[in-house]
Amino acid sequence: MNRLLIYLSVIFMLLSSCGNSKKENPFFTEWDTPYGVAPFDQIKPEHFKPAFLAGMEEHKKEIDAIINNKDEPTFENTIKAYEYSGAMLSRVSRIFGALNSANTNDEIQKINVDMSPLLSKHSDDIALNAVLFDRVKSVYENQDQFNLNAEEKMLLDEMYKDFVRSGANLSDADKEKLRAINEELSLLSVKFGQNLLAETNGFKLVIEDETDLSGLPQSVRDQAAAMAVSLEMPGKWVFTIQVPSMTPFLTYSDRRDLREKLYTAYIMKGDNDNEYDNKAIIARMASLRLQRSNLLGYDTYADYALERTMAKTPDKVMDFLRQIWDAAIVVAKGEANDQQEMIFRDGDNFKLEPWDWWYYTERIKKEKYDLDEELVRPYLMKDNVINGMFYVANRLYDLDFTERTDIPKYHEDVTTYEVTREGKHIGVLFIDPYPRESKRGGAWCGAFRSQRRDIDGSMVTPVVYIVTNSTPPSANAPALLSLDDAETFFHEFGHALHQLLSNSTFPSLCGTSVPRDFVELPSQVMEHWVLEPEVLSVYAKHYQTGEVIPTEIVEKINNADKFNTGFTTVEFLAAALLDMEFHMLTDTATLDIREFEKAAMDKYGLIPEITPRYRSTYFNHIWASGYAAGYYSYYWSEMLDADAFKAFKETGDIFNKEVASRFESEILSKGGTRDPREMYINFRGTEPTIDALLENRGLK
Repeated sequence: MNRLLIYLSVIFMLLSSCGNSKKENPFFTEWDTPYGVAPFDQIKPEHFKPAFLAGMEEHKKEIDAIINNKDEPTFENTIKAYEYSGAMLSRVSRIFGALNSANTNDEIQKINVDMSPLLSKHSDDIALNAVLFDRVKSVYENQDQFNLNAEEKMLLDEMYKDFVRSGANLSDADKEKLRAINEELSLLSVKFGQNLLAETNGFKLVIEDETDLSGLPQSVRDQAAAMAVSLEMPGKWVFTIQVPSMTPFLTYSDRRDLREKLYTAYIMKGDNDNEYDNKAIIARMASLRLQRSNLLGYDTYADYALERTMAKTPDKVMDFLRQIWDAAIVVAKGEANDQQEMIFRDGDNFKLEPWDWWYYTERIKKEKYDLDEELVRPYLMKDNVINGMFYVANRLYDLDFTERTDIPKYHEDVTTYEVTREGKHIGVLFIDPYPRESKRGGAWCGAFRSQRRDIDGSMVTPVVYIVTNSTPPSANAPALLSLDDAETFFHEFGHALHQLLSNSTFPSLCGTSVPRDFVELPSQVMEHWVLEPEVLSVYAKHYQTGEVIPTEIVEKINNADKFNTGFTTVEFLAAALLDMEFHMLTDTATLDIREFEKAAMDKYGLIPEITPRYRSTYFNHIWASGYAAGYYSYYWSEMLDADAFKAFKETGDIFNKEVASRFESEILSKGGTRDPREMYINFRGTEPTIDALLENRGLK
């Protein structure tokens, strides 16, 4: 029995998984499935630990082979060999990560806790290996002798910087400090996410008296009744603090006390001084991130995180955010005044509160524009919206999407598609649309397998997934989306196109392997097609009659396009500024989360009627999803996408093939193979300015 089998045998006994042999574990076999998609019907939670352990052992052997190579370091025997190492571990990690976010359970969450420190140690063992770094450094310093092409040079440059930023130049003592910090951070991040999921699932507003539904449209009542049935509470109505359930209630319910109850439960997630409280976790993570950054030679975590972005420095980000804030806060104050005036006109004398904002905004919108969100929803059937985004991709990039029922999937809600161009297979797309207790909130896009070329140069096609928490079907109607839901689908589909149309060689430079403040460009630019008349005529059809959404409704939507823009902008910016304030700290010794958050918002003059889109204790983006000192990036990318869509509009044809081809060749296909500023200028001919963003938001 070889060393690996002996090692695994011992581990298997310790984990009491005697019945889980290699033969029975799908991760130890070739996948005889369409396009090599994971056999989700065969993968069980108990398969992950053995697969993770074997993947790490295999990866270690591959690294040892590089280190022990007696030949002089070259691009082939060091850089390329390292780039293609860890394939099994990557495969297991991608699948586990996707399921942990979209279809988790107690077993998977426990595995996440168990594996997190082991994976952290494994990563550090590689990143802090002095011999490996010396070989990488040798190639980096002698790269002129290897006749490298542009993509190879980028790979080498990025790899060298990764090692340096991971602590390769530290002393042995500091490397040990870094290891301890990384391990603790990984565990804290996992715990934060698990607490947030528990808090989200832990609150339900249960209504038993139909009079308490006053103001709610029938479609919202039907959704709440369907939720109650799913929770085995027939005859009642249930609202949760998942956004698709909460927002309609806040928008239409006449019961101010119940709006307050639901909204308060939402904004207090992770801040209830219970077993799922996240305040201590945040304080510790902020401290550890600062310690880590100082060890690596940076004044703050923001300095470290922004070094390889388009913005580059915290000062640049803060200047960018303040320009938008100064324009938006004035508009938001005016919106609050309008709502307060309506309250007084109603004969009430209470002060406008955050849980009132959606309710009075909707009433004002109806009064000013005769527009009710419920007028739009019947025309936005989920399946039609998906067909609409497929139509846009076909017109722009000649892509075709064919539903395939033979492709394995991880949940019954998921639909799978083969993606082709002119009959040639491009990739596979999963769409997972509805909320459930096994899924975290929000929306995202990822890849079970990214596009790349294997070590022999053969193309590997991507397997991509889109996850949303959009309005599900009810007993009386199919899934009918809000306009925001529809925009979310188009947004995540833009990320998917970035993956599907990637045309890179190396795994670490493919698809969305770009700076955080550039990665949202392909997603956000897709949102511009949602309300274009030609696109609406394809997908915005009444679910009962098939009638295309009337022109007068579209005109109302367009007239109200900039309505409430002060709120939406300030709400977002407050969260982005909170993120930066946490990560520009130079001292975290006395960090009280509630006090810090209040002081940060007071500093910028956030009005009390608006709460940041994410308070600290449920700000998953920055504590558990890689956006630390990077939440601003959505607006930085909006500066790009607003300008990029102009390139289409200026031609008079939103499906202009020449512009689309240039966007694909210079942006979508390049992945991380070029500098993003260079890529954008190659597409547009010039750098964007903040003016396009302000104009797009009606703030200029």
